[in-house]
Amino acid sequence: MSLTFTILKIGSAATIIAFASWLAGKKPQLAGFIVALPVASLVALAFSYLEHQDAEASITFAKSILVGVPVSYLFFLPFFFADRLGNSFWLSYITGVALLVIGFFIHRYIMTVLS
Repeated sequence: MSLTFTILKIGSAATIIAFASWLAGKKPQLAGFIVALPVASLVALAFSYLEHQDAEASITFAKSILVGVPVSYLFFLPFFFADRLGNSFWLSYITGVALLVIGFFIHRYIMTVLS
């Protein structure tokens, strides 16, 4: 696709992220809810289909997102238990990233089984 389309995609993603992070300072519960919405998935699926015009690839992409969302919750587990365990923000963050690596392999396995 054209450079203009690429810039539009980058601008859209940046706007969503910037808005959510700004809103988190004023209304963190609302910002969390907005980030939890599948806005990024909606935008990415639409742009992917517009760019590639491949329905089968877009459907596989959507399935991968469906499997990936619950797996990505692994990142948040250390934050959920941080108070009980006395974990700092950075320990929770690093542990969450490590759990995401494990989640990647879970995702890959599930997607292989579904294919």
